[in-house]
Parts: sequence; C-alpha cells; structure tokens
Amino acid sequence: MSKTGTIYGINGPVIYLAGNTGFKMSEMVYVGKEKLVGEVISLDKDCTTIQVYEETSGLKPGEIVEASGEAVSVTLAPGILDNIFDGIERPLERIAENAGAFITRGISVDSLDMEKLWDTKLVVNEGDVLHGGDIYAQVQETRAIVHKCMVPPDLTGTVTFVASDGEHAIKDHMITLRLDDGTEKQLTMIQRWPIRVPRPVHDRIPACVPLVTGQRILDTMFPIAKGGTAAIPGGFGTGKTMTQHQIAKWSDADIIIYIGCGERGNEMTQVLEEFSELVDPKSGNPLMDRTTLIANTSNMPVAAREASIYTGLTLAEYYRDMGYDVAIMADSTSRWAEALRELSGRLEEMPAEEGFPAYLASRLSAFYERAGMMHNLNGTDGSVTIIGAVSPQGGDFSEPVTQNTKRFVRCFWGLDKSLAYARHFPAIHWLTSYSEYLTDLGGWYRDHVSPNFVDYRNRLMAILNQESSLMEIVKLIGGDVLPDDQKLTLEIARVIRLGFLQQNAFHKDDTCVSMEKQFKMMEVILYLYQKSRELVARGMPMSVLKAEGIFEKVIAIKYDVPNDNLQLLDLYRKQIDDFYDAVLEKNA
Repeated sequence: MSKTGTIYGINGPVIYLAGNTGFKMSEMVYVGKEKLVGEVISLDKDCTTIQVYEETSGLKPGEIVEASGEAVSVTLAPGILDNIFDGIERPLERIAENAGAFITRGISVDSLDMEKLWDTKLVVNEGDVLHGGDIYAQVQETRAIVHKCMVPPDLTGTVTFVASDGEHAIKDHMITLRLDDGTEKQLTMIQRWPIRVPRPVHDRIPACVPLVTGQRILDTMFPIAKGGTAAIPGGFGTGKTMTQHQIAKWSDADIIIYIGCGERGNEMTQVLEEFSELVDPKSGNPLMDRTTLIANTSNMPVAAREASIYTGLTLAEYYRDMGYDVAIMADSTSRWAEALRELSGRLEEMPAEEGFPAYLASRLSAFYERAGMMHNLNGTDGSVTIIGAVSPQGGDFSEPVTQNTKRFVRCFWGLDKSLAYARHFPAIHWLTSYSEYLTDLGGWYRDHVSPNFVDYRNRLMAILNQESSLMEIVKLIGGDVLPDDQKLTLEIARVIRLGFLQQNAFHKDDTCVSMEKQFKMMEVILYLYQKSRELVARGMPMSVLKAEGIFEKVIAIKYDVPNDNLQLLDLYRKQIDDFYDAVLEKNA
C-alpha cells in the first residue's frame, strides 16, 4: 500500500504535509483529488515539503497526498522524436486531443504512445550475455534516426528469450534476461530514468570536433566543440532565440532538443510552427524528424519550468547513449533561475545576490557539467552539447546568472544591442565574445579545412582589434587625420564586419555556409588586404583605392558566390590582381 500524507499548509506551488510521512527525497507524489503531480524537496520528522508542477488553486488543507514510490522520471522509448512535450514530459498534442487548447489540471496521459506499432529488428540471440547499455533491438523511429533499444545501465544478464522481428508496441515483451542472482527480468522498449540523475557512461573523452553551425562568426571566430557548452547572453530583441533557431536548423548535430523554458507563448508558437515546416538540409526530410521540443511558457507553473531543463537533458543523454551527437537549445536559463528564485522565496530560504538562492552557482554548474563527449557503456561515442540563452535584465552582463554561467561555459557569444539596432545579425560582438575551444579544435581545422585556418582567423581578429583602437582616435579627432595605412585597416575591418561576420538568414546562399567557403572568404579578404597594403606602401591614397569599388565587390561575395560553385571564389584573386595593376597603371 502506498504511503500518504495530509496537507496542512499551501504557499503557491509549495505545499506542506504534517508529521513524518515516510516519503523519500525527490520522490514523485500525487496531490489532492485531482492527483496533481509534485516532487518532495524537503523532509524532516515533523514536516514534508513538496513542490507541485501544476496550478494549486482550489487545494485546501486536509486533502491527501499519495507517494508514487519513484523519483520524478521520464519515459524513454521510440516516439520521443517529432514530439512536443511540456516540462514534465507530457505530450501537448495528446493533451490537446483530450482536453482542448488549454491544459487542465491533473490530466494524466501517457508520455509516449503505448499502442503504436513500430517495425522492430532484434539484434541479439538467446545465450548472449548483455551488460548495461548494450543494444538489443533497432527501430526506425523517424526517416532520419534509428532508435536503438538498450539494456538499462544497472542490469547484466544472459538472454533466455528473444521476440521475433516485426511490428511491436513499446510495452511489448522484447527479451528476457537471466540476471546474476538467477532471477529473470523481462525487458520492453521502455526505460524510466530519474531526471535529476545523469545517465552513466564509460568515460569522458576530450572534445576535439567542432559543432559546425554554418554561421561564420560561430564556426570561424568563436567555435564550439561537440560536447561543449556555450552561453548566448543578450538583452531583449538582440537575437538570442533566433541565433538558437539558426543553430538548431543548420548545425551538424544528429538530434536537437529545444527547451523553451519560461519564454513568451508567442515565441514558442513561432518555434512550433517554423520547425514543423522546415526541411532538414542534410537529408531532405522534415527537420522535426530529428527534433524534440519541450514547451514550458512563462505562464506555466514555475516548478515545471525548473524541471523542464532536466527533462530535456535526460532525453539528450538517452540519445547520446545510442551514439548520437545531441545539441540542447535551452531558452532561457535566466527564466529557469527565476523559477529557482521564486521557489526559494516560497521556502523562506536565505537569499543571496539579487534574491537568487545561494545554490544558484551549484545548480548551473550541475546543469552544464552534464554536457560532454562521452565513450558510452556500449562502446559507442556520443555527445551532448548545451547552448544556453541568458536574458540579463536590461542587458546587464554583471548580474548573477550571466556571471555564474561564464564560470562554467567555455564559449561565450555576447550579443550587443547596438549591433542589433543597426540590423547587424547575428549581433554577436567580436570584442566581448570568446571561445576556449579554439586550441582544442586546431587539429581538426588543420586536417579537414586548411593548415592556415586558425592563422587566418587570428589575423582577422587582429584587424578587428586594431579597428577598435583606431575608432577611439577617430571619435576624438576624426578619421581624416589618420595615415592611409590606418585608413586601410578601418576599411578592411568594415569588409570583415559586413562581408564576413554579418549573415543574412533569409538568403539561400548566406543562411548556412560551409567551412570551405568560410575559409576561402577569409583568404580573399586577407589577399585584398595584402595587395592594398602594397599599394598604400607605394604612396597610393585610400581615396584612389576606394574609387575602384573592389571593397564592395569583396563584401558581396557572400551573396554572389553560390554554395555549390565555390570555384568562383578563385576568380576574386584575379579581380584583386587586376585592380592592383589598374591602380598602378592609372597613377604611374
């Protein structure tokens, strides 16, 4: 018989039970007549404290709370992809079918479709010895992804029964294992896993392969590795969500988990509508075939918002264990931190800076530490990459969430409102952003793109840094007094900003750019700089060089050179040589 307790106090999403209930820490419970889902967050001999993941209006003291016997967990099986869940893995489409457009309290639906039949191929035989994580069946979950059914990590045994290939529901008996103690365990395709417990791996391996996003300022200037962590902080309207959309659409991750954590409902609606219409450029299949959306908007209960991050992480780790590279878009971790702050206030905990709980830093570190490139229990390699948006109030990067996030991520893409208001997108500022993965990825760039890739990238950054220093002088005394070599630096920096860093998401050739094209564009810009410096050294004024229009031609490369015809880039070197000869001839 399950344990029960009686409500004696209610404070928003936090309820209190009198006496020693016998509940366990982090256990999932059902609250009141409507069986609202909750979680035990504090225990002592006189009182049990529970956070409820649903609206608590109408609850009253004296109602019964029933323990479930397990921690808050997610259901792991085929059917996760091409699905939309709320913060505790309830499928929103199924809820809409049962309850209409508005989620009613206490609604109980299965996380995944238990009746749907999947074409299943068993890949083990009777007598095989299986360990935790070993793959025993494969299911074509979507056109893009093969789902690999795995033995739960804590089981080891000998196969004594194998179901036949063919169509099976996820609740069907697939194999039987005889465990070491002689007991037999029947396995279905379903695993349950507590969301706050990281799934075990064999070991962590160094992150040395970039997550290629097709966005030049990310891939070239501030790259992130597969298994890496990145933060995208920025004020309202600077493009955090749209930057994450671009990465989700174009990155070379196998699977995308998009967590809308406390975002505005209309933004989440845009995500749902856009993603369902998009075509995956790699396979030609719908993008949703390799995407899962977790929608937890700002008007949903704060406790579920806090849990949604862990739900998404657990789904990502499950697919990582199959050997896939998974990218998590968490939008936004600031709203998650605000949920922590509200719950902490309800619990009357001592506040730290700006009212956030004292454990904000440890919660953020525990979240980002679950990223990584891993060697899995079954011998495969997989990765979880976490890209978290941060929404500092007023765009103030000194506030606690941004500052603590910077301690735990190795890639910082700082959005700048002045760039956004100038319509320069992505509005990632090259002077405030950084990536610590550049040295780790140097070998990959050398082997897969060019030995000169990192050197060219560093030369572009040096020019942009020189521009920043020169602009201080220009603001004081104007640009006309600068010598021509410094005027050339400013002009080449403008070419880099407009022709390379700025990218048009609505142009078919500019929305996603291959690493080869990015390198060749750098090569052309630096060749132009070299030839122009030679002309300036010969005494040619910048006014003469600008009159030829070559700088504008190089800026337009991103539009004029199709992604499937990169040979055209080689012609630009000839155009620059022709420009060089023409200037010399005219001014001989």
